[in-house]
Amino acid sequence: MSADSHMTAMTPVFPGSVDAAGQRATLGVLGGGQLGRMFVHAAQRLGYFTAVLEPDVHSPAGQVSHHHIQTGYDDPAGLAQLAHLCQAITTEFENVPAQALQTLALTRPVAPSAAVVGIAQDRVAEKAHFAACADLSGVTCAPYAVIETLAQRQAVQAERAELLPGILKTARMGYDGKGQVRVKTAEELAAAWAELGGVACVLEKMLPLTAECSVLVARGWDGQVVSFAPQRNVHVEGILAVTHAYAGNMPPTLAERAQAAAVAIAQHLGYVGVLCVEFFVVDDGSTHGGLIVNEMAPRPHNSGHYTMDACDASQFDLQVHTMAGLPLPQPRQHSPAIMLNLLGDVWFDASGQLQEPDWRSVLSLPGTHLHLYGKLEARAGRKMGHLTITGPDVASVKTVARRAAGLLGLPGLDDI
Repeated sequence: MSADSHMTAMTPVFPGSVDAAGQRATLGVLGGGQLGRMFVHAAQRLGYFTAVLEPDVHSPAGQVSHHHIQTGYDDPAGLAQLAHLCQAITTEFENVPAQALQTLALTRPVAPSAAVVGIAQDRVAEKAHFAACADLSGVTCAPYAVIETLAQRQAVQAERAELLPGILKTARMGYDGKGQVRVKTAEELAAAWAELGGVACVLEKMLPLTAECSVLVARGWDGQVVSFAPQRNVHVEGILAVTHAYAGNMPPTLAERAQAAAVAIAQHLGYVGVLCVEFFVVDDGSTHGGLIVNEMAPRPHNSGHYTMDACDASQFDLQVHTMAGLPLPQPRQHSPAIMLNLLGDVWFDASGQLQEPDWRSVLSLPGTHLHLYGKLEARAGRKMGHLTITGPDVASVKTVARRAAGLLGLPGLDDI
């Protein structure tokens, strides 16, 4: 049974509508980060009022929303206020307490549900889901073992030597390369598990990767599904640096497999909302390589930001449509695109002194679209914004992307 199998079609919440009590159609989001900010912008563009629940008074989403409920994610009074204001509610990050989503779902449509967010929060549950739907999706995850106890770790060392070299990942709260340690030997595994605090972990076999890609899927309350073509991603030190979104960014047969697999995974979950599924392309001796599912994010994703400038419906537009029960248009990409992630490092010179990035030169380049997230302090490794380059053809987009990356000192474009 899927995690959301109890759901039925909801009554649509139309933009600009007013209920019997005189309350305007309002959509809510748990979390005040940049994904929440872009969701709020998409909802407001359609004509919705918005409400954000987020403890940070200066949060990117709270700055631009009609209502900012400044409380913790598990605060009963704050949750009650959000439910009172809103006709439907979503989340902008997967580490929101699942119990908060359960509480809100007692009185309001919540998408995605606490059940599927709970799966995405726990690598053990996530991998079990991938394994359970492997026959349907046609893909599986890397060979792995669960390590929650000393006995399990010792058993892996004694009986699962084929998993080394591997990557030890915490089962919960790992993102952007955090909570991950590469290990080559049994001794390194023991030391890494201790370094991570002896918490529940997953040991994944290290595979010969040739590329990484992701697929964005939107699924409605009624089961309607639309998706974007796969985007190829380049990570630097565990953080997304570049997204390539254009025809030919990966072999067509592999792209078709990834897109079909992501849709199957969403269907198996009975998912409602926008889901990002990340894949590895591995060298398995075949012409185009094999496909391995890595992880999923129950929300819009950094790798899908290009859709705001290169598509007629963005991932955030579809997030609004799914939660509000509106029809889902099949998105169409009208321009090839490359997205460059802008970390706080861009705001520092070689000696570590604060500097203003050369926006004048960057924005003079054709087809550049700058998105800054309203964060007040730049820090190394902090996501401050992104730059999308669109153009009439792939060659011109690549040329401008190289120039922009050179002006800002951005990594990850070595392969174009």
